[in-house]
Amino acid sequence: MIYVVDDLGREISFERLPERIVSLVPSLTETACTFGQSHRLVGATRHCTQPATGLERLARVGGTKNPDIDAITALRPDLVLVNAEENRREDFDKLVQNGIAVVVTYPRRAADVPALLRLLGTVLGADACADAAAIELERTLALYSTTEARWRAFCPVWKNPWMSFNGETYADDLLSLVGASNIFRTRPQRYFEVSLDEVAVALPDVILLPDEPYVFRRKDLPALAPLASTPALRSDRVHFVDGKALFWFGTRTSAALAYLRAVLERTE
Repeated sequence: MIYVVDDLGREISFERLPERIVSLVPSLTETACTFGQSHRLVGATRHCTQPATGLERLARVGGTKNPDIDAITALRPDLVLVNAEENRREDFDKLVQNGIAVVVTYPRRAADVPALLRLLGTVLGADACADAAAIELERTLALYSTTEARWRAFCPVWKNPWMSFNGETYADDLLSLVGASNIFRTRPQRYFEVSLDEVAVALPDVILLPDEPYVFRRKDLPALAPLASTPALRSDRVHFVDGKALFWFGTRTSAALAYLRAVLERTE
């Protein structure tokens, strides 16, 4: 028997190693493939785009917020991988009601990711790869553990309306580790609407525009005109960044920290 405890504290057991897995989380799909276990995947969301090759054979079962439960059930999966933030509770409930084993992930800090990697290693039969990746990440995190805040950062996740995130999110923790203090980290909601007037008052030193979930492009720069008096715009510290580095947790977390630190150091 295989026993695991997921990030909601649920105990899940398997009589044998899961051979038919559906992933509803893009970063977990990528991590499974990085562990050399893509052959266990039978389905994924349309947002599961990494790695760039090798996923062509997978059945696509909708999006992270609107998966096709009937299509998932028809695949007869031994396991479905979900995330408490990216996926909906009602879809989780339907999968469980259909008698499908579901493992829920919910890392809110980079320090949560090593345990996540080891959890995935157990259900994927890739303990050695997972432990090696977890150890590497733990060493990386130790290097960033004493980083002091050097920049005040605004990082929107949406436009029309503008939205950002607070200090209880994985993205905020990554920014903190590389020396950026999120100007909205004390907001009570994890994700929330914000006005550019509020951003202007907070005087960010740097603005990071990710390409997901909203795809920020140069055409969006004129909309930042209300921030003309902020240090970020006065010093031309507006950077387009890879959204996967900010929001995809798993085997890419170590590289994401180095990437984000390099982006911020360009502001000096």
